[in-house]
Amino acid sequence: MPLHVPPVPAPALRSVLAALSSPTAVLEARTPALRAAEGPLIPEHPLPVHVFEPAAPGRGLPRARLTGWRFHIRAGDRVAAAGETVRTPDGWAFSHFSEGPYLASTERALRQAEALSTAYQPHLLSVPGLYMLALWLHSDISAEAGSAQPAAADLLVPLAPAPPGIAAHRLHRLTDLVPVLTLRLAPTPLLESAV
Repeated sequence: MPLHVPPVPAPALRSVLAALSSPTAVLEARTPALRAAEGPLIPEHPLPVHVFEPAAPGRGLPRARLTGWRFHIRAGDRVAAAGETVRTPDGWAFSHFSEGPYLASTERALRQAEALSTAYQPHLLSVPGLYMLALWLHSDISAEAGSAQPAAADLLVPLAPAPPGIAAHRLHRLTDLVPVLTLRLAPTPLLESAV
């Protein structure tokens, strides 16, 4: 079933295109694959990036805060890098180029999602406290990227590398994985000192 990507803010796309057309930005990028790429560099697979904000135990589903957009940068027949934008008080601005294992993992997760029989809206969900990134398959395919919030019918596909004990590229119901994430993110109780 095709994925329904929410509309990309035009300034976010323009900022990535401007960075790609800047020889300085590309040559100074810390992405050897991007610097060595030949031919046109094309941004594709735009995905809104959200940060996971866990709810207190027993308080329902977590919240997600839109922080940026990520574009895969295609060079010929391969993805060479990702271009990231961030939300600023003035709108959307280019942040940086990156590469690494999450690129191939995101591509794989998108293929997994396209093979599902239900339509979803793809987002990236970052869990900074666990150094985790997941493809979030939102069940409301008409949601705006900025207002999308986790729902019981949503799925998560942890990207590789995933934290220990969480299987990468396995489809998880959001309601099954959230308690694990919330527990791992909970502050460790201080040990009472002996008196």
